[in-house]
Formats: sequence, structure tokens, C-alpha cells
Amino acid sequence: MRKIMTLIVIMIAAFSCKQQVRNENIVDLNNMIIRISEIVIDPNYLDEYLSILKEEAQASVRLETGVISIYPMYQKENPTEIRILEIYSSKEAYEAHLQTPHFKYYKTNTLNMVKSLRLVDMEAIDPEAMPMIFRKVK
Repeated sequence: MRKIMTLIVIMIAAFSCKQQVRNENIVDLNNMIIRISEIVIDPNYLDEYLSILKEEAQASVRLETGVISIYPMYQKENPTEIRILEIYSSKEAYEAHLQTPHFKYYKTNTLNMVKSLRLVDMEAIDPEAMPMIFRKVK
């Protein structure tokens, strides 16, 4: 009986912790920053740039709770045309992202590889759909 009670207490504690983590990760859909970065890379540096970008994107999503998406992609017809879908939970999360070591490494080590950079701020048409979209990706 004691083992059963201990197991029940552990299960309740685990569920409570999981709920607390979920509640801490709630994003106010009206305060998100959504941006598309349009980047043109010097073809001589493309492989090196993609390697650094991939590491930065993975670290940002993995380490920063306020980073919802750093999703890099390139145009099929022109691989030097990079686009990044960036979604941050808030302005503060975006500003914190700019101060991280992995972003600073990316920025300083790719500066000479970038021919042009354009940041396009976006507004979600249906922000309530975002949790459903990301939930489907496994």
C-alpha cells in the first residue's frame, strides 16, 4: 500500500510540474514578433554560411524559450537566396536573442558572406492557428 501511495504522489507531482512548464511557455499571440529575413549569400561562401546558420538556428530554438521559430530555407532555383522565418514570443525575447553567444557568433562570422540582408516584419493573419501548425510537426 505504501508503494502505491508513493507512486500516486510521484505521478501527481510529475503532472503538476508538466502543467507548470506548459503554463510558463504560454505565448501571448498578440505580442509575437514575426519576421522574414531575406538574405543573399556570396556563392563562394555558401556551404560555410549554411553550416553556421544551421548551428545558430538549432541553438536558438533549443536554448531560448522565447524563440518559437528560426526556420532557414533557400530558393530551389537559387540556393544563395536564403529566407528565414523568425518568430519570437515578444520584443524582449527578440532582444535577448540578439545578445546570445550563438547569435553573435553567427553574425560576426558570416558578415563577409552576406551580399544583402532585408528584414521584413510580418503580421499573422490567424495567430490562433499557430499552435495547431507547430503541434503537427514531429
